Formats: sequence, structure tokens, C-alpha cells
Amino acid sequence: MISFIIPAYNEERLLARTLTALHVAGLALDEPYELIVVDDGSTDATAAVARAHSARVVAVQFRQIGRTRNAGVHASSGDTLIFVDADTVVPPDTVRATLHALRRGVIGGGATIRFDGRLPAYARLLVPVSLAVLRAGRLAGGCYFFCTRAAFDAAGGFDDGLYAAEEIALSRRLKRIGHFVILREAVTTSGRKLRAHSGWDVVRMFGGFVRRGTSIVRSRDRLEIWYGDRREDL
Repeated sequence: MISFIIPAYNEERLLARTLTALHVAGLALDEPYELIVVDDGSTDATAAVARAHSARVVAVQFRQIGRTRNAGVHASSGDTLIFVDADTVVPPDTVRATLHALRRGVIGGGATIRFDGRLPAYARLLVPVSLAVLRAGRLAGGCYFFCTRAAFDAAGGFDDGLYAAEEIALSRRLKRIGHFVILREAVTTSGRKLRAHSGWDVVRMFGGFVRRGTSIVRSRDRLEIWYGDRREDL
């Protein structure tokens, strides 16, 4: 069985699109699957939207993405784990390529990432470089991350102490265990954070990494792009 695990916080606007695409993918592949939405303290209709689209809802109050993803795994039943952000559309071909890779002995990986909508100038410069670095390093972005349950357990799951970059940390641990790949097939994720935040916001965040190193991702205090009040998409 495939377990699609979708962490969500106040995602009533985009979640339906994500879940519909996953249903289409599951039905097209004629594979047993389940959708698990881990609702991390939402104050909107996220849970109702999830249930309306035949997803199982797991309610937590973490506001910490790694712990939220792990909670979804604990509630799931599949031997194949696919983590999908609540604002990401996954086509059937990407899930098909995922299963094909796993059946060839791959233990985990990610997909090519595309962003929807028009991106601001700074993002049009930054995004290609960032994605090239991830691909060169065989590091999966969090919007689409897959692995076998056995590999997930062997690697210890997502680091509960991280508030960001948990997918990078798990990518590295999985690469030490077995073959980890980044698929050519793509997913499309929302560019809303890039549109809603300025280049200066991003520079300040990376400046924090330079000054404080990895300690910055062990607290949500300086990670307002992910944990601050959500800004309207431009």
C-alpha cells in the first residue's frame, strides 16, 4: 500500500487541489493507497476539507514539521511512504516513476520541483541555483519525499529536533543506507512563499544560517518564512 502523508497547517485554500491530484494518481495506477492529512493545529477548515476528500485526519499540536510528518507515519499502514506538502500537485507519472524506482531497489528520493505562478525577480535567480544544488547533492525537497517504511525506520525518521531542513537531514541519512535518487519527473508546488516574502527576508534568513549555523533550524524563532503569520499570496 502507498501511504500519502500530507502535513497541513491552515491549508483550506489549497488542500483540495492536492488531495484531488493524489486520488487521480492512485486510481490511475490501480494501487491501494491511503491519504493521511496531519492537521497541525489549524484554525481554519483544513480538517473538514481533508475529510470531504476522503482523507484520514490526524490531529496534532506540534507546529513543527518533522514531528508532524512522523505522526503521519505512525498513523499509516503502507510499506511505501510518500510525503506531499499540502500546496503541491503530484501527477500520476511522478508516482508511477516513484514506484518503479522503489521496485528497482531504490530506498528513497525526491522529484524535480516546479513552482506555480509568476515568481519575483530574486526568486527567478535563486530558485534554479537552489534546485541545482539539491539535485547535485541528491537531496530531496520536502514538498515531495518518498521512501520505503523499512528505510524510514532504519534511518530513524525525521529529526524531531529540527524545525526546518528535516528533509535534507533525512536525505543524508538515507543515502548512507542505500540508493537515493531525485526523479526527472516533477511535482508543482506553490510559489506563494516566494511571492509573499522579499529577497531581503530570504537574505536575513540565510544570514542567520551563516551566523548561527545549524542551530537556527532547532527553533522556530528565526524561521518566520515557515512559521510566521501567513501572508497573502500576491
